[in-house]
Amino acid sequence: MAGGVWAAVGLSLTCLSALSLISPAWFQTPTFSFGVLTYCSWPPGNSWNQSCTTFWSLEDMPDAAWRVSASMLLGGWLLLASSAVLLLSWALGPKELCPRRGSGLVPGMQAAAATITTVGLLVFPISLASPFTKEVCKCSSLYHSGKCQLGWGYVTAILYVLLAGLLSIVGWPRMTKVQGRAIFFSTDTDRIILTLETIK
Repeated sequence: MAGGVWAAVGLSLTCLSALSLISPAWFQTPTFSFGVLTYCSWPPGNSWNQSCTTFWSLEDMPDAAWRVSASMLLGGWLLLASSAVLLLSWALGPKELCPRRGSGLVPGMQAAAATITTVGLLVFPISLASPFTKEVCKCSSLYHSGKCQLGWGYVTAILYVLLAGLLSIVGWPRMTKVQGRAIFFSTDTDRIILTLETIK
């Protein structure tokens, strides 16, 4: 039961991060918005008539900081997606196939995804100093968005990083020492793994 809930939350976070990555609403003006992978423009007063463009490769992106940020954000998403697939396979698969479901692999992957994505989110505002962003945001500079406003895409990415970090902490195997033995509690409530403690 707990594994199924954990898998569902991991899958939801993966979808949330994908939505944030493809969103063009990281920074926006009344007639233009851009995100990591896409940007859109529209006539004044007619935001329903949008024309959007996608960066299909790293070479298409405006500057080096943008490329580094996109690489890190995509890497974080791939790690999170891989952990979600593992969680889903463990939740749906037979228990005999993988007895140590509560190992540190998945929480470690989620923690790494949260860390890599955090670095990507911190690097992205450096690209506000690029010629592309200066033209759009008027007087933007390093970590200053000029006339652009923060959009929901960037805020969603921050929220997903916080949730992924919390999920990795909750999912980490817990260890308690009792009379010279270390007891590992797995996420499966029906198993307790005992290991002898070595005395130094």
